Amino acid sequence: MNVLDEEVFAVILAISVVGSVLASASVLRPEVVEPFTALGLLDSSCRIGAYPREVYLGGEVELCVYVYNHVGYPILAQVRYKVVEPGDLPTNTTPSKASVVKNITALVSHKQEVLRKVKLPIPLELPQSEKVALVIELWVYDLKTGDWVYSGRWNHLYVRVLRV
Repeated sequence: MNVLDEEVFAVILAISVVGSVLASASVLRPEVVEPFTALGLLDSSCRIGAYPREVYLGGEVELCVYVYNHVGYPILAQVRYKVVEPGDLPTNTTPSKASVVKNITALVSHKQEVLRKVKLPIPLELPQSEKVALVIELWVYDLKTGDWVYSGRWNHLYVRVLRV
């Protein structure tokens, strides 16, 4: 009986040691970060869904801008608002060539989000298109170069322009 007790004790001790090592490794291991940012354009209630379909030339439209940071460190984010014709949308590598109408800047900590209700102006100098895209692009300040860098994140909302 004594040999069996020693074998059981050895197995229990081995399982405890392996379990302790695995637990310590998972606790002490540095966080693995899959870096990404997110950008969202929400309705005036800061939800998805009830977007305006028409805007007035020279007026404003109230929407919410959402930015999320998961890059491992705080970022200085700038959302650039532009109004473009449907064929002039940005891509994930190139921003729109249209002029910036408004900037929204925020410091966003790692694993944090910023949600801002904003009034976006509809400029008087719009193309004669009946339909335009309200575009937001995410730019991030690069400390190494001292300049803003396009992140490749962008959203848009198509609206019909009412000219009074």
